[in-house]
Amino acid sequence: MNLFQNLFKRAESEDTSMKYLIVGLGNIGSEYVGTRHNCGFLVIDTLVKEAGVPYVLDRHAYRAEVKHKGRTLIIIRPTTYMNLSGKAVQYWLQKEKIALENLLVIVDDIALPLGKMRMKKQGSGGGHNGLGNIEETLHTNNYCRLRIGVGNNFGQGHQIDYVLGHFSEEEQATLEPVIQHAAEAVKSFVTIGADRTMNMFN
Repeated sequence: MNLFQNLFKRAESEDTSMKYLIVGLGNIGSEYVGTRHNCGFLVIDTLVKEAGVPYVLDRHAYRAEVKHKGRTLIIIRPTTYMNLSGKAVQYWLQKEKIALENLLVIVDDIALPLGKMRMKKQGSGGGHNGLGNIEETLHTNNYCRLRIGVGNNFGQGHQIDYVLGHFSEEEQATLEPVIQHAAEAVKSFVTIGADRTMNMFN
């Protein structure tokens, strides 16, 4: 039995089924604020702002704790930068004794048009460095993720510049209701589960 099997077995025995880890992926630093790669931050910041609770700098992440309909949401903004996101996810799963099925990772997705979002219960990282590192660190891709479309309006060889680029005013206007919709999807995920949430929001 490996480390994570032990962890999740222990989590079940301690009845942590009402506790969730919600991870918004992005890069810290003022130069990355408002970039396409930071869509995950935008969603969790919406949830934290609505709850009126502060972020607190902690191990590998800024952390906030939000209560919603009897559930406890441990919301983290990793400080590890995108390519090492798995370090923060692994630490907080272990620290809070949260089962893998109660993990939701929120990311940007160039495969989806701007204005679209999609929740999936598992799958490959699809070339996303944050998801790839989480999969490598946890040794599984069997966790839920919420993808926020940013489109793929870039030429060959310019993907990095595109995802690290800033949204235009027009793009921001399209994105804002999607971010709010995604925040509602997170609350749905923790209350009625992934399957019913996917039916409602995808």
